[in-house]
Amino acid sequence: MTTPRFLQVHTLHSYPAALLNRDDSGLAKRMQFGGAVRTRISSQCLKRHWRVAQDEFALHNIARAEGAIRSRNVVERRVMAPLREAGVISEKVIDAVTKSFNIGVYGGSGESERGRQPLLLGLPEVEYLQAKAQAICDEHPGDDDADAAGAAAMELFNARRGEGSNFSAFRTQAALPGGLEGALFGRMVTSDPGANIDAAIHVAHAFTVHREESESDYFSVVDDLQGADEDAGAAHIGDMELTAGLFYGYVVVDVPGLVSNLEGCAAVDWETADRGLAGQVIHNLLHLIATVSPGAKLGSTAPYACADLMLVEAGSRQPRSLANAFRPRIAPQVDAATDALSGHLAKLDACYGAHGVRRFAAIEDCDIPQSERVCLDDLASWAAGVVGGGQAV
Repeated sequence: MTTPRFLQVHTLHSYPAALLNRDDSGLAKRMQFGGAVRTRISSQCLKRHWRVAQDEFALHNIARAEGAIRSRNVVERRVMAPLREAGVISEKVIDAVTKSFNIGVYGGSGESERGRQPLLLGLPEVEYLQAKAQAICDEHPGDDDADAAGAAAMELFNARRGEGSNFSAFRTQAALPGGLEGALFGRMVTSDPGANIDAAIHVAHAFTVHREESESDYFSVVDDLQGADEDAGAAHIGDMELTAGLFYGYVVVDVPGLVSNLEGCAAVDWETADRGLAGQVIHNLLHLIATVSPGAKLGSTAPYACADLMLVEAGSRQPRSLANAFRPRIAPQVDAATDALSGHLAKLDACYGAHGVRRFAAIEDCDIPQSERVCLDDLASWAAGVVGGGQAV
């Protein structure tokens, strides 16, 4: 077969007594599925923890992996702060350039912090903006030049938009203009749609394969300095929700999209491009998906767990989730979930045919249709090889 266009990653993770992802009320996130309420972990939460993980498989340990910053204050705190701290350029000039850059980067409402949305900028883009800000300020250093400096800064963005260009042009022969995060998980720039980056890694919300299991944890705080003659009782009383669950997770890697985003080539040219970086990214990402746990209340719940099962499929057909294996809620046990997943996969194979190649890693003995069992290290290396330059065998 030709080099697979997609990798599909299916996981089962089990967590006891945790609060993995909270809603605006401080409660565990939930969803209805199959007529039952399930506990949920949002894709945003999952991606955030994979993105910032700091271990041997951290994404930013990869050579050539440019970083990125998501903030409403990149202009003030990263672009203009060094110029302001140097004390050479007039404050009026710096203020004028800052205003123009904020509008140029964040759109018409970017002048005020409240009007900006957090925007992901790759470090090459930040460095480009720093260089342009420096050049404009050097050309207009005095108080009387403030208006001219602001106009020059605004013209930088107007000229680029007039040429049909966008933030991807904010670089000097640098790869990954939107940083590794943008290449993997995409970017939306409301002020400049041409700068949008399509996500190459598609992440579903994880959910429990069974009905939600939760309780309210009552707790109290003792005042260490409370005297014996003072009123007895706790200094503070509170409660928080705790949940337990076995979660199904699903991730799809669009290999042509990933190679295109990482190497700057057209998606149609992905097979002839250098895919080494893409392979290394997938190697590390699989380790992160399997071993990095999301979680609020880390100090009071220690919600750390590795995947009980990770199944990876490599192929070129339209991806499809195995979530429907759990539409009928099942017993919250790994063996029951594995049996349900395997049974549903067998039904799909019988209906649509078994296409592609599968490998899986599992803590417990189990059988996955048309799949070979390996350890996580070998699974990650195999997936990296599939993406990085070979056929799936």
